[in-house]
Amino acid sequence: MVAENNKVDQDKLVTFYGGTGCHLCEQAKDVLAPVLEELDWHCQEVNIRGDEALEALYGLRIPVLKTPAGDEKGWPFSAGQVRRLLLAEK
Repeated sequence: MVAENNKVDQDKLVTFYGGTGCHLCEQAKDVLAPVLEELDWHCQEVNIRGDEALEALYGLRIPVLKTPAGDEKGWPFSAGQVRRLLLAEK
């Protein structure tokens, strides 16, 4: 699910903010992965642990998806909600 940024269309790269040992993040990835494959999107995972700024923004909200346009969707989310979020980017 993790993208190599130099080979990916940045307009189809969603950022996944999560953290080490986050069981909700694992559940979210299970929802996210099939939608990414279906829509030919990629994901950049960011571990917020140890980054004070990211922990302040997302610490109580992870997992959080962020689109290239800056739209965010926090957990819980369904496959349909993720699909609509990504399709709205076009």
